[in-house]
Amino acid sequence: MALKEQLTRPDFRRLIIGQTVSALGDWMGTLALMYFVLELSGSTTAVGGVLVLRLLPSALGAPVAARVVTRWRRRRVMLTSDLVRAGMAVALPVVAGLWWVYFWAFMIEVVGLMFLPARDAAIPFLIGEDREEGKDDHDTGTLELANGITMATSYGMIPFGAGAFGLILWISEQAGWGGHWRYVLVFWLDALTYLASWLAVQAIPDLGPGPGERLAMERDEREAGEKHGFFSALRLRVVRSVLPGIVVVALGLGALFSLGVVFVKGVINAGQIGFGALVVCFGVGAVVGLLLLHRKTGSLLTQVRVATAVQGVVIASMGGLASKSWSFAGAVLFGAAATSALVGGITYLQESLGGVDRNLALTAFHAVLRFGLALAALLAGGAADLLKEAGGRPLGMVPAQFVLMLSGLVVLAGTFLIRAPGGREPAAT
Repeated sequence: MALKEQLTRPDFRRLIIGQTVSALGDWMGTLALMYFVLELSGSTTAVGGVLVLRLLPSALGAPVAARVVTRWRRRRVMLTSDLVRAGMAVALPVVAGLWWVYFWAFMIEVVGLMFLPARDAAIPFLIGEDREEGKDDHDTGTLELANGITMATSYGMIPFGAGAFGLILWISEQAGWGGHWRYVLVFWLDALTYLASWLAVQAIPDLGPGPGERLAMERDEREAGEKHGFFSALRLRVVRSVLPGIVVVALGLGALFSLGVVFVKGVINAGQIGFGALVVCFGVGAVVGLLLLHRKTGSLLTQVRVATAVQGVVIASMGGLASKSWSFAGAVLFGAAATSALVGGITYLQESLGGVDRNLALTAFHAVLRFGLALAALLAGGAADLLKEAGGRPLGMVPAQFVLMLSGLVVLAGTFLIRAPGGREPAAT
C-alpha cells in the first residue's frame, strides 16, 4: 500500500499529525534540557546526566508502564500520558535548580514509556482491523509501512526541532529574558505540543483493542492472573528472538550519539556545520528507509538481521576510514538501515503477538531501546575519555575514531544473536 493511501485513513492520519507535532516539541525540549543543565551546572558531566535520565526510566519505570498498558484501554493511556507530560513540561523550567530539572525530566520519560507501547499496539487496529469481527485485513507490508510512518514522525523532526529551538532561544534573548527564563518558552511550547497530541488522540473514537483481541486479552488475564508484569515479556520466545537486534541497534545509535560531535570536529574536521549536515543525512536516510520498506520481501527477522549488520559495517568503516565523504554517505545508509531494523522489529512483535502479550512485548521493546541507547552512549563516551586521558592511540587512531570502529564491530557481531524462535516467521510482503 502506498504512503498516500495510508494517510487517507482519517484516524491514522490524526494520530500521525499529533505525533509529528509532539515529536517536534520533544526534540526542542531535549536540546533545551541539555543547554539548561549546562547553564545551571557549568559541567559537561552534568549534561551527561541527561543521558542517565533516559536510562533510569527504562530500568525502573518499565514494570510500572507494563502494568498500566495491560490494564487500561490504549486511548485512556495515551490521553492521560499527554496531559500529565504537558503539566510536567510546564513545571520543569520554573525552578532553576538541578535537582528540580532532573526530577521532572525523569518523570516525563517514565510517562513516555507508557504512551509509546500503547500507541504502537493501536496501529494494527487503526490501519485495518475489522472493528465488528475482530479480524485483521491488513498484510505485513501495510503494517510495516504504517510503523515506518510513525517512526518517521520522531526521527524526521530532529533537524526541525533543532532549528525551532535555536529560533525560540533567539526570540527569548531579543525579548530580554535572561538567565533560565530564556528556556521557559521552549518548555512551555513543548507542553503545547503534548496538548496537540492529546487533541489528535481525543478525536479518534477508538484505538482498540478490537473484539477479537479483547477476548484474547480477557482470556490471558484469566489464565495468568496477576503475572503480567514487565519481566513476563522477557519470557516470551518471540520477544527474546527480536530483542538482541534492538540491543545492537541501540548500541550503534548510542555510540554515534555520544561520539558524533567529537568525531566530526576532531577526526574528519567538519565543524559544527558538518555535524548538522551529518544529522540531516541521517534523517534523509530514515526517510529513504521508510520509502523502501514496502518494496522488500522475506522474513522480518532476516530484515532486522541484515539491517543491523549494515549498521555495524557502516559504523566500523566510518571509524576506520575517517573519510568526510564516506561519513556523510554512511549516515544516509545508517539512517535507512536503522529505520528498517526498528520498524521490522516492531512489526514482527505486532504480527506475532496479540492482546496482553503484544502490549508487554512493545513495552519491552521501547524500554530496551531507550536503556540501550543511554547505556551505549555512556560507555562509548567513557571509553573514549579513558583512552584520551591515557594518551592511547590504538592502531594509530584517535580515541573517538577507534571506539566508533570498535562499536561497529560489536554491532556486527551482535547480529548473530538474532534467531527465530521456531515456526514460520511473518513475511514482509
